[in-house]
Amino acid sequence: MLEVRNLTKEYAMPGQPLRVLTEIAFSLRAGDAVSIVGPSGSGKSTLLYILGALEPPTTGTVLLGGKNPYEMDEKSIAAFRNQTIGFVFQDHHLLPQCTVLENVLVPTLVAPPEDSVRNRALDLLAQAGLGCRIHHHPYELSGGEKQRVALVRALIMKPKLVLCDEPTGNLDHVSTQAVTALLFDFHKIQQNMLVVVTHNLDLAAKFSLKYRLADTRLSPI
Repeated sequence: MLEVRNLTKEYAMPGQPLRVLTEIAFSLRAGDAVSIVGPSGSGKSTLLYILGALEPPTTGTVLLGGKNPYEMDEKSIAAFRNQTIGFVFQDHHLLPQCTVLENVLVPTLVAPPEDSVRNRALDLLAQAGLGCRIHHHPYELSGGEKQRVALVRALIMKPKLVLCDEPTGNLDHVSTQAVTALLFDFHKIQQNMLVVVTHNLDLAAKFSLKYRLADTRLSPI
């Protein structure tokens, strides 16, 4: 379960702090999927980074599986993030020197080895329609294929929470449809908690839970 309680985020500025989030509160259970829309600069990505244990809130609490990552030391929070949270960004962030399979396996390098992890990666890539691309490098892939690799990489550790920041923002219409379908297919199978920040209103409308972030506050729509 994800619990967000009275979360506020401010940045130090000359004169007075800049507030970007005010008293954000919501909760998700396994299998929930939520979209968050809002104008550029409204704090959507900041909220996602806080949920993903990448940036601490100014006040408030984030609990994932009953644990507050911001109470952990640096090493523990990195391990918690690796084992519990999957990230998909607008830019795929694939390593150009690595193959598709190697990119997917990157998150497993800092975790205890599992005999089945390579087979799991191959299975996920096959489900993503990339079974024949495992030895290719990112420069040999289309934009949609790169983003599908990024999605598989986010899921390789079986995360409880998957966070997507504009996952279709750089894609054409056909690739957007393919990535969106795969995102929901994987979510249905894995029953994780899914949070997607997007400007794509068609994508946002597909979610049963929908929020809008504006004027520093989050509200259901």
